[in-house]
Amino acid sequence: MSVDLPAVHARAMQSARKAVAGIGDDQWGDMSDCDPWTVRDLVNHVVSGNFWVPELVGEGKSIEAVGDRLDGDVLGDDPLAAFDASAAAADATFSAPGAMDEPAAVSYGPLPASIYCGHRFMDLLIHGWDIAVSTGQDTTLDPELVDACLEVLEPQKAELLASGAFGHVIEVPADAPPQTQLLAVLGRKG
Repeated sequence: MSVDLPAVHARAMQSARKAVAGIGDDQWGDMSDCDPWTVRDLVNHVVSGNFWVPELVGEGKSIEAVGDRLDGDVLGDDPLAAFDASAAAADATFSAPGAMDEPAAVSYGPLPASIYCGHRFMDLLIHGWDIAVSTGQDTTLDPELVDACLEVLEPQKAELLASGAFGHVIEVPADAPPQTQLLAVLGRKG
């Protein structure tokens, strides 16, 4: 794979941060396009996922060892500050020397941290888009990140789609723009 996973993960984190920073004070309780989550629930999902990275990769803990500490609301009174703290922790963990070769004891089985980083990258990029859609922001994704996401997705597409974590594939023309193709594979109209 030619994708520098920690680098694209960090860039997707910044893209998602822009969407989180753009959420209006009156939009946090609105329904997101990720039913049944509100905008706050969606951001909480992203932030919680970020906080899991140092636990599972950096510390090498199992989900059982972490317990329920990261369940529930992790945003507190300042969701953007929580996002920033979680982003710094996840980025530092994935960017550490040798991190991509470490194991990660995720809920769907132990796997290399490089695969987990790819999954977190996709989650950030797509949920950043979901946040933007849900709050009326610009939904244009960085074309380089779209291409990287398609490259990360392709060898795992059947397994990821079978997991039920994404919506149903939407058919689009073969010559549709890459962003439209990526979103369609992940069950989103873009």
